[in-house]
Amino acid sequence: MALARAFSVAIVGVHGRLVEVEADLANGLPAFTLVGLPDAALHEARERIRAAIVNSGQAWPSQRITVGLFPATLPKSGSGFDVAMAAAVLGAAATIPPTSLHGRVLLGELALDGRLRPVRGVLPAVLAALGAGLERVVVPEANGAEAALVPGAVVEPVKDLDCLVRLLRGEFTPGPPPMITMNSSRADVEDVGDLADVAGQSRGRLAVEVAAAGGHHLFMQGPPGSGKTMLAERLPGLLPALDTEAALEVTAVHSVAGLLPADCPLVVRPPFRSPHHSATPGALVGAGSTVLRPGLASQAHRGVLFLDEAPEFSRLTLDALRQPLESGVIELARARISARFPARFLLVLAANPCPCARAGGAGARLCDCPSLVRRRYLSRLSGPLLDRVDLQVELAAPSRAELRADYNYAETSAVVAKRVQSARDAAACRLAGTPWRTSAEIPGPALRRLWPLPTSATRLADRVFESGQLTARGLDRVLRIAWTLADLAGVECPGPTQLGMALDLRLPGRSQ
Repeated sequence: MALARAFSVAIVGVHGRLVEVEADLANGLPAFTLVGLPDAALHEARERIRAAIVNSGQAWPSQRITVGLFPATLPKSGSGFDVAMAAAVLGAAATIPPTSLHGRVLLGELALDGRLRPVRGVLPAVLAALGAGLERVVVPEANGAEAALVPGAVVEPVKDLDCLVRLLRGEFTPGPPPMITMNSSRADVEDVGDLADVAGQSRGRLAVEVAAAGGHHLFMQGPPGSGKTMLAERLPGLLPALDTEAALEVTAVHSVAGLLPADCPLVVRPPFRSPHHSATPGALVGAGSTVLRPGLASQAHRGVLFLDEAPEFSRLTLDALRQPLESGVIELARARISARFPARFLLVLAANPCPCARAGGAGARLCDCPSLVRRRYLSRLSGPLLDRVDLQVELAAPSRAELRADYNYAETSAVVAKRVQSARDAAACRLAGTPWRTSAEIPGPALRRLWPLPTSATRLADRVFESGQLTARGLDRVLRIAWTLADLAGVECPGPTQLGMALDLRLPGRSQ
C-alpha cells in the first residue's frame, strides 16, 4: 500500500477552508474511488486527472486508487481540487517525492492535455492557506497575479502538469508572478460620465454628493427626464478609490463570483451594479444549494447598487435587502451549507410618481391614474425598506430656463469628488479607533452617546419627530446626514443649518 497527502482549499462563501487530499494505492482490480462529500464536478475529476497524467507523459497506476477529501463532513464542489488530487496520486505512485507536497497548497483545474486552467476564489484560498501556515501555493499561470496579492505568500505559477511534476522533483523553478499594486492596477474602465451633465437638478446633485460623502442610501422620485438615472450612474465617479483593505475585500467577492478579468486581478474602484427589474431575490442576495455564490448586492460591496424603476421589482426582491442594509452582511443558509457574504453597498432607488409616468411632466399630458393606483404602485416600496434609506428626495422635470441657467454653474465630478474626499477624511479622523468608516454606518445609540448635539441644534428635528413625521430610526438618520453635511461644509459640528438641510433631504416634499 502507498499513501500520499496534498493540500487544497474549499471556498465557503468568500472564505477558504483547508482540505487534505489523500491518495491511497492498493492491490486489486484497477478502480478509482472518490470519498469526502464530492459533488458531480468532482466525481468527473477521475477522467480529467487520468487523461491529464497520461497526456503529460506519466504512467497511470494500474491499481485500486482511493482519493479522500477531508474534512469529510465539509461539502466540496468544483474542479479546483484537480491539481491536488493528481499530485496526490502521483506522489502515492512515487512519480514525485511525497515529501515535496508538504507545506504546499495546490489549486487549479486540469485540462485533458495537462494544462492548468484558472479557477475561481484564488484570493480567499491563498489567504486560507497562509492562515493555516502553508506559505507555498501552486496556482495556474492565469491566477498568478491574483494569488500574489496576498502578502507573505510564495506563489508558484505553473502552466501544465509536466511543469508541476518537474517543480515537485526539484527540476524546475517557476518565474515570479506579475506584481499588482494599487497604483499599477487598471482603474475603472467604465465611463461614468460627468455630474455637470445633469443640468437643472441642483437638488439632485446635492443629494448624490451627500450620499457619496457619507455612504447614505438614496431614494429619488420624479417623472421621466428629471435626471434620476443620470445622477445614479455618475455617483461612482464621486466615490474615492478603494483603500487596500477594501480593495482586497471586493476582489475576493469578485473572484468567488468569477468576475475578475485576467488583466486586472485587483479591483481598485467602487463597483456599480444595476440589475434589471426582473431580477429574483436569489440573483440579488445570492443563491445555490450546495455551492453558494454571491449575488448582485455582494458584488456591489463597497460600491453602488442601483435599482432603476424600483417599484417594478417584486416585493420579495426589495424586502430581501432590508437585512443587509442594516448589517452590511448577507447570511445564506441551506440544508447542507451556510455562508456569509459582505454587502456594505450604497443603495440607490429611483421611481416614477405613478405607473403612467406622466405626473409632473412639463408640457406633457398630466397623470390620469386614480389615487388608489398611484398608492398601490408606490406601496411596493415598503415602509420598513424606505425607513432604512437615509436620503429621500423628489425631483421635478427642469424647465428650459432652468437648464440654460444651470449650464454655467453645475460643478464637474472632479470638483465634487475632491469635496467628497475631504468629507471622508474628516469623518475618518472623527471615527478613528471605531469599527465604522462613514457617518451612515454609525449606530444611532453610539452616535448620540459619542457625539451628542446641543438642543439648540436639534430643536427642529425633535419637533418633527414629536409630530410623527419621523420614526426613531429616521431621526438617527437625520443626525447622520447632518454630520455628513458638516463634513462637507468643513465645520466641526452640525448646527441648525445642517439639521434643517438634513430634514429637507430626508422628508420627501418638505421643500415643495
